[in-house]
Amino acid sequence: MPAAQLTDLRVDADRLVRRIEELGAIGGLEGGGCARLALTDEDRLGRDLVGTWMEDLGLDVHIDAIGNVVGTLAGREDGAPVMTGSHIDTVATGGLYDGNLGVLAGLEVLETLARAGVTTRRPMAVGYFTDEEGARFAPDMLGSLVYVGGLTVEDAYDVVGVDGAVLGEELDRIGYRGATPCPGRTPFAFVELHIEQGPVLEDAAIGIGVVTGVQGISWQEVRVTGRSSHAGTTPMHLRRDAGYVAMRLGTFVRELAGELGEPQVGTVGRLDLRPDLVNVVAASATMTVDLRNVSEAVLEEAEWRFAACCDELAAAEHCTIERTALARFAPVDFDPRVVDLVEATARRLGNTTLRMPSGAGHDAQMMARVCPTAMVFVPSVGGISHNVEEFTEPADLEAGANVLLQTLLHLAETEADDWAEADHQATESPWAAS
Repeated sequence: MPAAQLTDLRVDADRLVRRIEELGAIGGLEGGGCARLALTDEDRLGRDLVGTWMEDLGLDVHIDAIGNVVGTLAGREDGAPVMTGSHIDTVATGGLYDGNLGVLAGLEVLETLARAGVTTRRPMAVGYFTDEEGARFAPDMLGSLVYVGGLTVEDAYDVVGVDGAVLGEELDRIGYRGATPCPGRTPFAFVELHIEQGPVLEDAAIGIGVVTGVQGISWQEVRVTGRSSHAGTTPMHLRRDAGYVAMRLGTFVRELAGELGEPQVGTVGRLDLRPDLVNVVAASATMTVDLRNVSEAVLEEAEWRFAACCDELAAAEHCTIERTALARFAPVDFDPRVVDLVEATARRLGNTTLRMPSGAGHDAQMMARVCPTAMVFVPSVGGISHNVEEFTEPADLEAGANVLLQTLLHLAETEADDWAEADHQATESPWAAS
């Protein structure tokens, strides 16, 4: 295909939507969502389906030692591929688009090129990473973390899930412990398409989010131990009430976020009281605390202020408090050259754009450790995600996939030397003037 015609390539939106719906039917839930927790039987079926689509397209498919799957379309030259992708595991009450869009839109990009007879300068690859959600095995983004060498395969195999399952054993059970070694091959660049999972784009009536980076994430499990006693006969000043301490910690997290100001957020997502009886003072409380900020300094301040509050409340109520880190990732800034390219490409295609950080963690933040990386967001209706009602309009799916297509094409055709010097200045595709 002549270079000038490459800018006219567009994805098949109907095919993309059909695949999203077909994958979403695996682990389907009442109300339209799906549940495919990492390395469950449902996850295996989803992997099998996407793997079949990759093979049908003639991609060179490899499964690595942690179960990440990458399919590559050969280029005119050998070398590091331009890569896209995301994940297909979900939370227990997941929707059809979180993660799945990034994988299937990447597959759609490669199919669009193959059907048009286009062979790009460098190879192009689409992948999906194991256990991005962290809903079954902590931490989240586990597969991509192993891919870039941030966690050893051996340590990952030993991770015990919330249901008592061992990650390495589950990989074997579903048949996805692959032979390709980790860390994986470093891409030339990585771009991930994802739903926003929040209300900002829809509220501003913006079509494409140009993601500048990812907030830092601090997850903790907090266990408060007090003393069980009768709710009617124990005076308030003689109680060692673990439930009271936990609820005070929960309100402190909310107040702390307000004091530190946007974009600081704080969440208590789980709270378990024991013995969980209406007329008994709680002997223990287990809770999770999720703190996030785009600034490492502010995130660290939130952590030490929360720790100080724990110490103060433990002393006042004569309880003990144990805090266990579940995950800790510093904020990530994406490569400004790729961010600029995403923005320029989206505008060239007629989209409105907004530069914004991601409030959620993504595989792209791990890939940013090893190669130039950026993300593309499309709106989430109502800002809803991790919910069976999660939805993105087909027109927005199509727009995002076409931005991904043209961005990846630019990267795949760019001379490496030019990229190092001037690509971040580009406002059009490198072949636009041909």
